[in-house]
Amino acid sequence: MGGSLNFPFPYLIDESQEVAQAYGAVCTPDFFGYNAQLELQYRGRLDASGRNPAPPDARRELFEAMRQISASGRGPGEQIASIGCSIKWKAS
Repeated sequence: MGGSLNFPFPYLIDESQEVAQAYGAVCTPDFFGYNAQLELQYRGRLDASGRNPAPPDARRELFEAMRQISASGRGPGEQIASIGCSIKWKAS
């Protein structure tokens, strides 16, 4: 976990790609949000950004979902899947 990139939060460098495979990730970025019982409550996109940045007034979908999960333990009913570059899997 964490180390050389100086992010102000914990992060994982998944050099072996085992974590991505275990979670079933299919693209980058692919966001997963869990409740306190470690139940998946959100799998979706950050916001409406795609190849171009989202408009300044775009909803912060991941942030809103995690706030809802924090408050209620449940994610939003409507979730839009991430769209991004496909993961380039290393040869096993």
